[in-house]
Amino acid sequence: MGDLAERFRMALIQMIPFIGAIVFHEVGHAYVAKRHGDTTAKDLGRLTLNPIPHIDPVGTLLFPMLNMITGIPLMFGWAKPVPINYNRIKPYRRGLFLVSIAGPAANVILAFVSAFFFVVIRLFVSREFYLYEPLDIMAQVAIQINFMLALFNLIPLPPLDGSRMLEAFLTIEQARKFEKMQTYSFIILIALFWSGALSVFSGPINVLTSFFIGIWQFIFLKIIGA
Repeated sequence: MGDLAERFRMALIQMIPFIGAIVFHEVGHAYVAKRHGDTTAKDLGRLTLNPIPHIDPVGTLLFPMLNMITGIPLMFGWAKPVPINYNRIKPYRRGLFLVSIAGPAANVILAFVSAFFFVVIRLFVSREFYLYEPLDIMAQVAIQINFMLALFNLIPLPPLDGSRMLEAFLTIEQARKFEKMQTYSFIILIALFWSGALSVFSGPINVLTSFFIGIWQFIFLKIIGA
């Protein structure tokens, strides 16, 4: 009972950075699509940081619940994809690539910001403060979740962002053949998730996390003259 309660507590602590990461990811796509001629997401009210329009019953609710029940240490899932009319993107190939990479790029930016708050908490917030532990965990989890989403979405399998980025360099015929993989992609991705194969990202995530934290620590220690 105590173990389940601890899992539930950790799941609740992780929900805020998790939702922030997936929402920021989708808004990144929507914003760059708008800049390249497609206002579909904006017209449908999806160019917003309000999490409610982005909630996906499976990715935003079911998967985090499974995380809590199974005890997977890092929450993972997705938001409802923002609608994008790629026929309106101009110039097409350049726009397709930039719109696709915008989501992972948004997560990297948010990881950098999260590292800032992590260092601020560690350097300037008293450990006696009653919210110190959850804030510290949330900041660290935010960095890791954002890196996980960025790296995961670079996998070149439909419907992940990496597949769209790859399509920007394919001919129309090659793209059609590639899109046929989508029938099997979801099965492959689920297999990767449940098999633990995605743990291959843990090394790069730890390196990037340490690097971003190190940047902010260097900056703050220079400022305060330590």
